[in-house]
Amino acid sequence: MLFGIEWNTSNDWLFAASILPILLRGLLVTIQATVVGFLVAAVLGLVLAALKAARSPLIAWPARALTEFLRDTPLLVQLFFLYYVLPEYGILLPAFLTGALALGVQYSAYMSEVYRAGLESVARGQTEAARALDLSPLRTFGVIILPQAVPRIIPALGNYLVSIMKDVPVLSVVSVLEMLKVAQIIGDRSFYYVIPLSMVGALYLVLTLIASAGVRYLDTRLPKRGLPLK
Repeated sequence: MLFGIEWNTSNDWLFAASILPILLRGLLVTIQATVVGFLVAAVLGLVLAALKAARSPLIAWPARALTEFLRDTPLLVQLFFLYYVLPEYGILLPAFLTGALALGVQYSAYMSEVYRAGLESVARGQTEAARALDLSPLRTFGVIILPQAVPRIIPALGNYLVSIMKDVPVLSVVSVLEMLKVAQIIGDRSFYYVIPLSMVGALYLVLTLIASAGVRYLDTRLPKRGLPLK
């Protein structure tokens, strides 16, 4: 029994075995989109958090406005904008890269708030001590503040990793053949949706459990006082 659906016949299992390699190719695309989207979100989110923390209002206010815009507009709108509008200005990106970039841009706004909370959790005395040692602001941020902030926000970053994974099926609207889209095509051609969709649900469950376990492992292993730097 899978998701409350009992498979009684051997034909069901044979059909499942025959479509598994195809679904696994879609699974690979799902994982790749998740990883690329998360990396974009992590880097861009950190940049936005640093800009919003700038002393100059000319830097902080535009960064805050951009963050609010990204948070308050749907992922699908941003995806369509990147996919259909950018080519009009000569920027041609593959569908996969466009989709992963849209995921990263959308979630960078959320992750910037996670970074902000982590950066604010570091005692101000750390910054003052760095100034006393005549460290540059960039070195202070990269060597003193950030290594102490990251371990404290691992669980929140992990939650967004799982959320990005679950949003990958949205990319199917721009012809990215991720796992759910592959299952839909199989269902359209075989007129049998129960098995492919059930298998996709099971694969997503496995992916989520693995990602959650990895996040818990990092959360317990990383020192909360900061990452050791050599």
